[in-house]
Amino acid sequence: MTESLTNRLVAREATVAVLGLGYVGLPLAISFAEVGYRVIGFDVSDAVVTGLNAGVSHIDDVAALRVGALVAKQSFRATMTTEDLVDCDVMFICVPTPFDKAKNPDLSYVESATRTVAKVLRHGMLVVLQSTTYPGTTTEFVRPILEETGLRAGIDFHLAFSPERVDPGNPRWNVRNTPKVVGGLTPQCTELAKTMLLSLLDDPTLVRTVESPDVAEMAKLLENTYRAVNIALVNELAQLCHEMGIDVWSVIDAAATKPFGFQAFYPGIGPGGHCIPVDPFYLAWKAREYGFQTRFIELAADINDQMAAYVITRMHDVLNERSVSLRGANILCLGAAFKRGVSDVRNSRAIHVMELLRERGAVVSYCDPNVPSVRIGPDMLQSLSINDISRSNADLVAVLVGGDWPLAALATRGIAVFDAVNAGGVPGNQRQRL
Repeated sequence: MTESLTNRLVAREATVAVLGLGYVGLPLAISFAEVGYRVIGFDVSDAVVTGLNAGVSHIDDVAALRVGALVAKQSFRATMTTEDLVDCDVMFICVPTPFDKAKNPDLSYVESATRTVAKVLRHGMLVVLQSTTYPGTTTEFVRPILEETGLRAGIDFHLAFSPERVDPGNPRWNVRNTPKVVGGLTPQCTELAKTMLLSLLDDPTLVRTVESPDVAEMAKLLENTYRAVNIALVNELAQLCHEMGIDVWSVIDAAATKPFGFQAFYPGIGPGGHCIPVDPFYLAWKAREYGFQTRFIELAADINDQMAAYVITRMHDVLNERSVSLRGANILCLGAAFKRGVSDVRNSRAIHVMELLRERGAVVSYCDPNVPSVRIGPDMLQSLSINDISRSNADLVAVLVGGDWPLAALATRGIAVFDAVNAGGVPGNQRQRL
């Protein structure tokens, strides 16, 4: 069984399915198709499936030309129909793993995708979970659902976890050159998953195998929790430096000259996106099962969460210096996505800042070339153009996300700028930095 699938993988004769065609799944599916596999992408969104089959990409990092070329060659197609997956040899689950209002893991997408796999599961199939989640998900949650079919994981079919490592908008690192970690239920599962991943990567040394899915799951949480706690450190330091009259940005740049023992992280309005704001809570939730409290991790999450309220306070101070009330003030926010250069607004802290400003009575507008509209409370706001920034009569311009913003023209007109990301471009007497 294992040898047969290994040979099919090496010969690129296997058919690969990717369930979930978002920021993780679509780049993976297109990359597998480009190296010679026949790939079927599965998604529950009719708009996504229809668009992809027409050669239209909804993901910033996947050019429409790539999709269209593969559709034309019949190397890739998208579907909403489970029956289209029956001939697949390998299944990758790449669906969202958010948390609920109580910040407990929401595995409803993983469950739905796993039950879809179960409907077509057969002897010899390889199933790889890529969705970021807590240690134990693959063995304690996914495995039992698949084994309801009567097939046994590690014996009748292969099961592994290999965490996604996607950085939207990053032109340097992609599916083909980013190192991968993988842990299977058995050594045979691990080796099959490794073979699959090696066929995708430019460098054969880029796959690191670990002894179990649990280790691979925990490794992913460590990667993102490491970033979360270091961001919290500099966010707290930024607040202290402001009270002390010290430029935190100069402090970090000076510390970064040390060639060992230090990595620069920068303050801001709090991390957004699908990983850093979410993953620490997955780990904290799982820890409670063992009577363990992740105090350090939860404190870091709290610090990051409160940064939005902190920057509102700082904006209020800037307006007070100009004898302008926050209530009724016209505030232009620059940036709406969770990071620079992307259209993804999941867990966007910029949008959260806008919501807080609206709650406090401010009149909010925004500009983000990648995000044409956002919902703030009951209203749908439309993005201003870049040219509108220099003509703005706002009481305050708030830079919430990095970008090539035309801020210099604001200085000559006396427009106040609060810069939460050190974007620059405005003389110091017109700009206050975080």
